[in-house]
Amino acid sequence: MRTGTQFADDATLLFILMLACSKLIAGGKGLASVLLKRASSVSLDWDVRQKSRFETTDSLGRTLGVFLSRGTVIRGGDVLVAEDGSLIQVNAAPQEVLRITACTVHGSPFDLTRAAYHLGNRHVPIELKPDHLKIEPDHVLAEMLRAMHMTVNTVLEAFEPEGGAYSSGGHSHRHSHHDHDHGDDHAHSHADGHDHDGHGSHAH
Repeated sequence: MRTGTQFADDATLLFILMLACSKLIAGGKGLASVLLKRASSVSLDWDVRQKSRFETTDSLGRTLGVFLSRGTVIRGGDVLVAEDGSLIQVNAAPQEVLRITACTVHGSPFDLTRAAYHLGNRHVPIELKPDHLKIEPDHVLAEMLRAMHMTVNTVLEAFEPEGGAYSSGGHSHRHSHHDHDHGDDHAHSHADGHDHDGHGSHAH
């Protein structure tokens, strides 16, 4: 049986073996491509990348202790600098998100702007693209969007929401009680048989 002292010793050993990273180079700016090629890497989802203190493991199997300034948000392509001078390139890990597009049957591209407006009013982190939006899974929001004739798909992609009020808040304003609902499992159907769950062909 392990004693409390032994557990404390293990924690101390882990801290000693941990490689501290307290510097971030946005987009690896100014670094030579040869240095980036030699760098190890780490894949982190959005929940982790918006934290300023966390532990992770890089592609070389090293335990990293990341200690950045409060409010720092890490983006895919950023580079962490470890205390030994080594570089660790950050990749935005694919995660489950809702991909929102305008319905080609019932709507117009302007509907995407309207959807972004309503999501913004709810302080939801949004990734904005010319032809689609992405948000974290939320059953209630998915139903709202389908009622607006938007097409909503659950996909596995990197998530890089816009900066703003939530970029310095250290959290994502996500609706945790809906995190395990797959939005496209609850298709909003219209009287004409057309739905916006993004699966299969549009019914006419």
